[in-house]
Amino acid sequence: MTSFIVPVYNAAPYLSACIESILAQTEQAWELLLIDDGSTDESASIASHYAKQDRRVSLLTQSHSGQSAARNKGIEHAKGLFIAFVDADDTIAPDWLARHLSAIDGVDYVQSGHPRNKYQFTVVWNRLYRRETIDGLRFAEGMIYEDVLFSVDIWLRGASCHITDYNGYHYTDNPQSTTSRRHPEAQRKVEQALKERMRHASCRGKIIILYTLTRLKLHFIRS
Repeated sequence: MTSFIVPVYNAAPYLSACIESILAQTEQAWELLLIDDGSTDESASIASHYAKQDRRVSLLTQSHSGQSAARNKGIEHAKGLFIAFVDADDTIAPDWLARHLSAIDGVDYVQSGHPRNKYQFTVVWNRLYRRETIDGLRFAEGMIYEDVLFSVDIWLRGASCHITDYNGYHYTDNPQSTTSRRHPEAQRKVEQALKERMRHASCRGKIIILYTLTRLKLHFIRS
């Protein structure tokens, strides 16, 4: 079974489409964990509606603590052998799960192709992970760009990956999303956290971190 983890915060205009896209999966062995992060709009009501309609859908709530905390709560409650993160303003194609499951044999996670290449490097929403690949890992709470650190921590474990040409993840250009705006202070915090990891990393790990820092600088220059 696969656990879909969807952090939700004031996503009412998009949430139904996101949930419906997961309900429409051709592969039916999944659970959907909707983690409402203290929304002040109708998000919790929408999520509750779907949870009442389908026993595979669960609604978890918390006071507003950020996307990292919501994802971490999802990880803690997930029962699946595989984990997938979907943002509440995005959707996935009906064959997304089936295609990723067919490609994960022999590797720790599968990463799908995506046209927004500047985000492909460190985002977690275009991937299907084996549960054991992320066991013990958590997203850094209280930080923006937490995907970067989560991805690096997985690479530092030596996780193997299969990258496919398939693109079934439909990213929404939401003007309210984190990636739609620059956050210089958050960028500095992530870079500092990476440099801290550098102190204890192996030679291979140092190369991974240096590469990540370089890609980050290029990303923010081009943003």
